[in-house]
Amino acid sequence: MESLDYTLLGLAILLFAGWCFNFFLHILAIVYGKWKLSRKLTPAIPVEELPGVTILKPVVGVDPHLYENLETFFSIKYPQYEIMFCIQDEMDSAIMVVQSLVQKYPDVDSKIFIGGKHVGANPKVNNMAIGYEAAKYDMILVSDSGIKMKEEALLDMVLHMKENVGLVHQMPYACTRKGFSSHMEKIYFATQHAKMYLTANFFNINCATGMSSLMRKNIIDEAGGLKHFSQYLAEDFFLAEMFINKGYRLRVSSYTALQNAGAYSIPLLHKRLTRWCKLRTAMTPATIFFEPISQCIVQGCLNAWAMSYLFNFTGSVVFLVHVLVWFLLDYILIRVIEGGPLPFSKFEFLVGWIINEVTYPGVILRSHFDPKIVWRNHQFRLKWGGIVEELHSKQTV
Repeated sequence: MESLDYTLLGLAILLFAGWCFNFFLHILAIVYGKWKLSRKLTPAIPVEELPGVTILKPVVGVDPHLYENLETFFSIKYPQYEIMFCIQDEMDSAIMVVQSLVQKYPDVDSKIFIGGKHVGANPKVNNMAIGYEAAKYDMILVSDSGIKMKEEALLDMVLHMKENVGLVHQMPYACTRKGFSSHMEKIYFATQHAKMYLTANFFNINCATGMSSLMRKNIIDEAGGLKHFSQYLAEDFFLAEMFINKGYRLRVSSYTALQNAGAYSIPLLHKRLTRWCKLRTAMTPATIFFEPISQCIVQGCLNAWAMSYLFNFTGSVVFLVHVLVWFLLDYILIRVIEGGPLPFSKFEFLVGWIINEVTYPGVILRSHFDPKIVWRNHQFRLKWGGIVEELHSKQTV
C-alpha cells in the first residue's frame, strides 16, 4: 500500500511539473513572439550588395485567390531575384494565369517550367526539380502557390540568413478572409500551433514548414540535391534536419507566411491537420505520447487530479481555472501574431477556440487509424522514418 502511495505521489508531481512547464512555454511563446514579430532588421550593407534569390513556385490548379497570391511576388521590394514557376501538367489552367502575370510584369525575371521531372515519390519535389536545376542564385526560396507575400518579407528573410544560419522560414498564419472557417484557421495557427512553433524555434528545434522557406542551395547540393529529399513526403522537415546536422541554425522570419488559399473550410482544415499528425508520428514517434497530453482539455484533467492529490484542491475548480488561464494566454498570443486587434469579435474567438480545443484530440485519434495519406489526388503509404511510397495517383502534380 505504501509503495502504491509513492507511485501515485510521483505521478502527481510529474503531472504538476509538466503543467507548470507547459505554461512556461505559453508565456515564452508570447514574449518571444512579441519580440520576434515586431523586430524588423535593417541591412548592414547596401541592399544592392545582398545576394540574389531564386524563388521556386510550384503551382497546381487554379483557385479564386491564385492570381492575387502570385502577383504579390512580382512587387517584392528586393534588388535581385528570379521567379521560377513550376507546373507539372501541360494542360493545367494555371499556366494561363502565370503567363498573364509574366506578360504584365516584363521587368521581373520570371520563367515558366512545364512538365517537371520524376526524381522520387514526392510530387512537389518532382514539380520543382527542373526549376531547381535552372536556378542561378545560391539562395533558394521555396514558396507555395497559396502564400500571399508582403513586399518587405523577402528582404527580412535574407537579413536573417547569417553565416551560421542555413534555413529561414516563415511561421504559418492565415490571411483574413470571409466566413467563420477563415477565423478557425487563424485561431489554430495563432494559438496552439504558434505556441509550439515559436518555442521550438527559440530552442533551435526543427519545426520548419516548406510553405515558405529560404535555404542555402550549395548545402542542399552537398547532400545530393533536392532530389535526395524526394523519398519523403515531408521534405521540408528533412531539409531542415539536414541543416541542423551540418551545424547550421534555423531562424524564423519576422513576417508570417500568409496562407490565402481560395478553398477553405473547417473539414479541409481538419484534413490538413490529420495529415500533419500522421507525418509527425512517422518522423518523431515520441509525439504519439506527448502530443495528446499537451492539449488543453487532457492536460487540464490530468492536472486537476494531480493538484487535488497533492494539495487537496477541488478538481473541478482547478480544471476551470486551468481552462480560463489557457484561454486568456491564447487570446494574448493571437493578438501578438495578428499584430493588433483581431478581425473578428471576442465571441467568435471564444467559439472558435472551444471548437479547436474540443475537436483536436479527435484529429489526433483519426491520424492513428490509417497510415495512408491523401495529398493532391495522390495516395501514399507512410513508413516509419517519414519515407513514403506512392500507391496510385489520379493526376500528376
